[in-house]
This record gives sequence, C-alpha cells and structure tokens, in this order.
Amino acid sequence: MSENGRGRVVVQSAQWGFFFFIAYIGAAVYFVSVSDGSFWGVVLGLLQAIVWPAYVVYHALVLLHA
Repeated sequence: MSENGRGRVVVQSAQWGFFFFIAYIGAAVYFVSVSDGSFWGVVLGLLQAIVWPAYVVYHALVLLHA
C-alpha cells in the first residue's frame, strides 16, 4: 500500500479497448457509407456506430424468440 493508506488499481484492458476502437471505426465506415450523405445522415451513422452492439443483441434475441 502507499503511504496514504490507499491501494493502487491497475487496469489492464488496453487490448479490449483497441478491439472496441477498431470495431467502432468499422461500424462508422459502414453506417456512414449506407447513409444518404447529408450532414444529419452522417451524424446518425456515427451515433448508430456507437450503439451497434445493442442492435446485434436485439436481433439475436429475436432469432432465439427470447
């Protein structure tokens, strides 16, 4: 422990962070490419790239009839 009585926390998730960053870039490229090219279409594509895992989980649950 350190001198002030607090422990040190080390977060070792850099590999997953890089994976999720690459997944976001890929999703952003996809969603922006299928948009109509307008400003709000691109903004919507970037927002969809953030929440695309929710789409995947939703459609997986629909397929499983859960």
